[in-house]
Amino acid sequence: MTGICIAQEPEADALLEHEPLALLIGMLLDQQIQMEIAFRGPLKLHERLGGLDVRVIADYDPDEFATLATTPPAIHRYGGSMAKRVQDMCRMIVDEWDGDPAAIWTRPGADGGAPTGKEVLRRLRALPGYGEQKAKIFVAILGKQYGVTPEGWREAAGDYGKPDSRLSAADVVDAQTLVEVRDTKKAIKAAAKERSAAARA
Repeated sequence: MTGICIAQEPEADALLEHEPLALLIGMLLDQQIQMEIAFRGPLKLHERLGGLDVRVIADYDPDEFATLATTPPAIHRYGGSMAKRVQDMCRMIVDEWDGDPAAIWTRPGADGGAPTGKEVLRRLRALPGYGEQKAKIFVAILGKQYGVTPEGWREAAGDYGKPDSRLSAADVVDAQTLVEVRDTKKAIKAAAKERSAAARA
């Protein structure tokens, strides 16, 4: 695994690389703001909490945690609502995964064997704040950047799992690929807008 560059900030990327909870939080925050800003959010929480402990976050007073999340620089443009999602996710990790975020992709399946890509995707989709697309991107991040390659992970990740694609955070390995991913997203949105306009014509 090469160094993570999603946040485009050394300290934030180092946290993403070594702390599974940081990666889950970063992915959770990755909507309606620039990708690299979203993935810097976990470092802000880490600094304000003195670490990222899933049980500490789960048990934190909601109002006080929202204040932590919204204090400038906030973790997100919608820091209050995102603070609630982060806490909800952490509570589920405590309840369902014994407080071990990495267990989502490492705990054996029902048959006692390693979880498949499909199973990891199902587990991620069950997390508060994670829909189908977020879960697929996360599977792709695990496979492309973390060496976590359960059987069928590319299929589970869909288009995000394709080699050499430029579709998501999973493909950001330096400043240039961040630009390429951003350009691809813009092109996809523009094409969708054109199709919508054509359909209304």
